[in-house]
Formats: sequence, C-alpha cells, structure tokens
Amino acid sequence: MNIEIAPHVRETASQLGEGVPYALKVLAGRLADDPDMGEPSALPGILTVMIDGDLFEDCPALAVGYMREPDRLEIRYVTPASFVQPTADNPDRQEPQGRHQERRAVPGAEAVTVREVADAWRRITGRLRTNAPDSHAALRGGASAAAVAAVEGDLGIRLPVELRALWLLTAGDDGAHGWGCFPGNKALMTLEAVSAVYRMKTAAQAQKDPLNSGRPEEERVTMWQATWIPVIALGPTDHTSGLYLDAATGFLGRWSRYHEEPDEERDTLVTYLEDMADTLEFPALAARDKPGLIGGTLVWLSSIDPVRGDRWQPLTG
Repeated sequence: MNIEIAPHVRETASQLGEGVPYALKVLAGRLADDPDMGEPSALPGILTVMIDGDLFEDCPALAVGYMREPDRLEIRYVTPASFVQPTADNPDRQEPQGRHQERRAVPGAEAVTVREVADAWRRITGRLRTNAPDSHAALRGGASAAAVAAVEGDLGIRLPVELRALWLLTAGDDGAHGWGCFPGNKALMTLEAVSAVYRMKTAAQAQKDPLNSGRPEEERVTMWQATWIPVIALGPTDHTSGLYLDAATGFLGRWSRYHEEPDEERDTLVTYLEDMADTLEFPALAARDKPGLIGGTLVWLSSIDPVRGDRWQPLTG
C-alpha cells in the first residue's frame, strides 16, 4: 500500500508541533498495515483516525483524514482533535443565546475549513517571503494550542475553528515600519491585544446596558456583542478600529471608536484570506485595494500619503 501525504498537510503538521510530523510518519506505517482503521467522516470518501498526543512529545491529540484507493492511500488533512470534538462541559463557559447562538459545524466541515485557512496563509506568506521580506519577518510564529485555549477561556466563548487554525499558524503581526500586511495595512492582532480589546469593549457595552433596558429596541445603543472577537486592527499599534469575527455568524464586521457604518460587502475569515492571497498573486486584478512595495515592505495603495507616494511601486505578478 502506497501512503502519500499531501504537501499542505506536511506544512500544517510542522506548524502544529515538532512531534506532529513524526506522529504522522508512525500513523502512515500503521495505515499501511491496516488501511481501514479509520471511521467514516462527514466528507464523502474520507476516513478519520485519531492520534493520541500523549504518545508523542510536543504533539497535541490529532484528527487525521485520509482517502483510500485500491493501491494507495492519501492523508488529506490533519487538525487538532479539539477542533473536531466538542469540548468537555465547562460550567464557566459563557454560551451565547438566541440570535448569538454559536455555529455548530460537523467534523468534516471543520477539517475543510482548517485546510482552507492553511492553504490561503501558505499562499500569502509565500508571496511575502518572495516580495516583501520585511513584512514577512514581522509576522509572529504560530501560537501554542495552550495559548489559544487561554484566549478562549479569557473571552468565555468557543472560538471559531478558522480563527484557531489561523492563530496556530501565526499569533499576530508586529508590523514592518509601522505597516501591517493586511489590506489597508491593517494588522492581525496579537493574542494579548485580542483579550485586552475584548475586555475593553465588553466593559463599555456593560455601561450602556442599564440605559438600554428602559429604551425601545430601535433606540438601544449596541457598541459590542459578546460573540464579537476582535482579530484585525487598523495598525500594529493602533486599535481605534478594525475587524471583528462574529462567532455566531462567521462573518467579519467592522468596529470603530467613531461608529462608522459597516462595510456593505461581508467576508468570512476564509474568504478574506483567500481574497488577499488572490490579490497578492494576481495584483493586476485587485478589486479593492492595490498591493505595492516600499523597499521590502508590503504597502497597500490606500495607505500611501503624497509625501511618500513616489517611493511606492505597484506589486507585479
């Protein structure tokens, strides 16, 4: 039996822990002897097998999906088991109610989401590494599973799988020469900043709630909702505005100190990353913001001021 591991799986494995590639190698040997050891998943033709993280150093518990053919077997995804299994009951966890009820995804769909995030991020970092090395160097390494779990506990809500997958790949953007690498030169917030902004926003909303209780619904002031997770800021050190990910709907939205109207076009975190990857690979087709370079830094056209504009060069394909 020929065992193959897809390239994106190898890259994801290297981000999840130093022991994960070895654990996959051991699993591949077991699958060669027993290719039917997995259980059917929600994805057609995909079997899932679990890896006990306690058996390997620096390796979390994993869910591994593979496709079997008569003479070959291909491992298609690897993801932390916590992404595809419900967490243990936690009496301290805050469960949103009503219209804030969290999305519930089937395990197979969650695995696909992890793969989509990893693929989009691989494309983004590949272009940054080649064209904007200063911006690439400003990206933090992936967070540990424990650090991500700590943020989840701090916020008191279950993090969307796509956000956890992204944080395992990168834990924030420190910015190059003051510019983040996301469109508009926004920056992926560090985990510490996420918790700090969330606490600040929820505290501000708590001050409004007593006043709201006596107002008609159309007059109530909603500055923040419990399921909104701040993820992208105006800049590496500027948290006056940015984008949040709504854990209830999966859509990104805009927050601002100045309460501007939300953007008309709604993205998920996956479509946001995929659109950025497409723009960096095919800049001539950019529909929103145009990427360019100042030295080794990625600078988006919307961030250019007239004084520095002559140094800016559009990114070519």
